[in-house]
Amino acid sequence: MGERISITTPDGAFSAYVARPAAAKAPAVVVIQEIFGVNQVMRDITDGLAAQGYLAVCPDLFWRIEPDIDITDQSEAEWKRAFELFNAFDVDQGVKDIQATIKTIRADAGCDGKVGAVGFCLGGQLAFLTATRTDVDAAVSYYGVGLESRVAEAEKLTRPLLLHIAEEDQFVPKEAQAVILQALKDHPQIEIHTYPGRDHAFARVGGEHYDEADAKLAGGRTLQFFQRTIG
Repeated sequence: MGERISITTPDGAFSAYVARPAAAKAPAVVVIQEIFGVNQVMRDITDGLAAQGYLAVCPDLFWRIEPDIDITDQSEAEWKRAFELFNAFDVDQGVKDIQATIKTIRADAGCDGKVGAVGFCLGGQLAFLTATRTDVDAAVSYYGVGLESRVAEAEKLTRPLLLHIAEEDQFVPKEAQAVILQALKDHPQIEIHTYPGRDHAFARVGGEHYDEADAKLAGGRTLQFFQRTIG
């Protein structure tokens, strides 16, 4: 069962969902939300990371628009709301809020000082930017949207980054994937895995495009990556 903590910024405070591992001290992982807020899917991912031995925290990144958004991908109205939130979201400000989350969790008594990040969808783009703009120790991006317009930022990348790309992603067209792969495939800090036949959000449990086998494959690669990079 998770808990709520408060994270302070110069503009105010926002909440984050935290799940603690059995160990008294452990590496931390920031879980970066999709466009549905800190919902049950995100809380389950956070809980799952804690079960694997990580101090996991999922910040409420939509707080500047509306705090405590918690919707699903199961109705047309919720999708409409999710895209409204996506369009209203300030990505640059979101990365600053992730940096505030990293700072807060790194100072937590249960953190051993190492912090990773993993993001999905919108969070996949934010995970990439977290890797290039913050002091995170390692980051994982699942089917990040908009990365093709961000690849130049990889020049600033000095920490390990893992990318999971769905080859049939309806939100990341083939042309965009080609730009991403061409720009990033030879970067010494970046590891890329593509998933043939998979659509956006193939790892979202309960989602329309969920694929259990590839979700497990990507999840295993993510855990191995974190074990290598943050412990």
